[in-house]
Amino acid sequence: MMDIQKMLQQAQQAQFKIQEMQEKFKDIDVQGEAGGGLVKVTMNCAGNISALIIDSSIISSDDKETMEDLIIAAINNATQTKDDRIEEETKKVVGDMGLPDGAKLPF
Repeated sequence: MMDIQKMLQQAQQAQFKIQEMQEKFKDIDVQGEAGGGLVKVTMNCAGNISALIIDSSIISSDDKETMEDLIIAAINNATQTKDDRIEEETKKVVGDMGLPDGAKLPF
């Protein structure tokens, strides 16, 4: 049986690793795009968008809805990429901590 002191130390280590990882996510940028690259979004893994690039060929007041749809699709693509990267980074930390595959850290 594992002693309480060792369990508390492991919990503190896990908490520190989680905080460290969350800080790291602010510095990891991912990109999403839509319309074959007509709209591009840059987002960090903390979920903050830092850039939105819209090709001038789709800017038209006559077809505003298409541009809006492409922006939403690019943001959704960046969000999925961000989520995949977070999962990848989390798996690394879980493995480094000696936790079993599939163990979830709280985010």
